[in-house]
Amino acid sequence: MLVIGIALLVCAAILASAGFLALRRWLQRRALAALRPGAFTALAGSEVTLHGLAAAGPTGTTESRLAGVECVWHGHEVVRHYATWRTLEETGEREQVLGDDSIADYGSADLFALTGPDGGRPGEQPILVDPGEADTTRVNLCLQRVVSRPQRGVPAPADDLLGRVKGRISGIFRGETIEFEYRERAIRVGDPLVVRGRVELRDGHPVLVAPDDGRLSIEHGEAVPPAETGRPLGALLLGGGALVSALAGLLLLLVG
Repeated sequence: MLVIGIALLVCAAILASAGFLALRRWLQRRALAALRPGAFTALAGSEVTLHGLAAAGPTGTTESRLAGVECVWHGHEVVRHYATWRTLEETGEREQVLGDDSIADYGSADLFALTGPDGGRPGEQPILVDPGEADTTRVNLCLQRVVSRPQRGVPAPADDLLGRVKGRISGIFRGETIEFEYRERAIRVGDPLVVRGRVELRDGHPVLVAPDDGRLSIEHGEAVPPAETGRPLGALLLGGGALVSALAGLLLLLVG
């Protein structure tokens, strides 16, 4: 009896240790799924893909320059559509060739936040995203407007957007201008996002930045589901087994 009791107590200690480790792994998975900042400090330098909700960063929300929508990030581009002519060698006829060039491109550089489906805990600073030089081509448009070039003898269409463009308009103005196209993209508070980048620690806080060999990717995604990691069944079973083994071992020691 005494030997069996001791063996059961040893088994209980092993099961308890394994259950504790299983519980720790489950809590880590749960924290990662909920985008808890503390869970990502150990991932510094690693590349990750995060699904979360956009939130205001340290500087708060801002207003997009063209559409004037309240957002946490915005960027715009001006595209010049033009036409050139070429002569066909077979017939000698002239053929019109259409093309386009980007003549202005701007993206705000203010950091914004990314939270889990629960929106983050009160007082907890969420994970931040540094959008500098990010690929934002899959961020939803909030404005798209085409303004035709002025025609001789025809009143020019109203173009109230040109003065709001950030930065310098430059490029190779080849061919004949057909029209200018304004595109603006914005990320609003609560928008579901998919962000791919590298975890960097700044003053001990995780920030998503561009990978060493690429660009940070930001895109609008589908609605973020609740963070489901299931119940810690493995930890519960190991903990229950440890408890039963300990009670049985103690009982046998007392009887023996």
